Amino acid sequence: MQTAPLEEPVLNEEQQRCLDLYSETDLHMMELADAAKGKGLSRIEEIVRFARAANYTRLGIAHCVAVKSAGLRLEEILSREGFEVTRVDCKVCRLPGAAVSANGRGVSCNPIGQARLLAKADTQLNISMGLCLGHDLLFQKHSCNPVTTLIVKDRPNGHNPLLALIPS
Repeated sequence: MQTAPLEEPVLNEEQQRCLDLYSETDLHMMELADAAKGKGLSRIEEIVRFARAANYTRLGIAHCVAVKSAGLRLEEILSREGFEVTRVDCKVCRLPGAAVSANGRGVSCNPIGQARLLAKADTQLNISMGLCLGHDLLFQKHSCNPVTTLIVKDRPNGHNPLLALIPS
């Protein structure tokens, strides 16, 4: 069953100014986002649908070593779905912490290194998993392709910051 195309909406002046902020690429991304949505789908299922709608075949995973097992599991799921997956943990290159921060100790996280390795692997969509605040920003900034976040680091709430916003 085919549905009739939606009518072009009539926009007021403010709405038109807002719409004008979107490039053709941005509007295409919005269409892909709509294609990925589905009632009752998990975020992983939506990522799979998004990647397929975009005709992406190569996905990257940048994860914290604290969520390594989840990174491995996601790699397994996405590979089973037919994607070529490159996974990089945050300790790539094993930079000394003191080399990147005056207060750095041990081995530093390396979000720029993660982004560069995924670019070298020619990934088309990168997935961030549990990167530290600030490190996630650098990873996104230096990624050559779109980044979506699957897990944010929030240790007291099991990496689910929504729990801190729900009254107990």
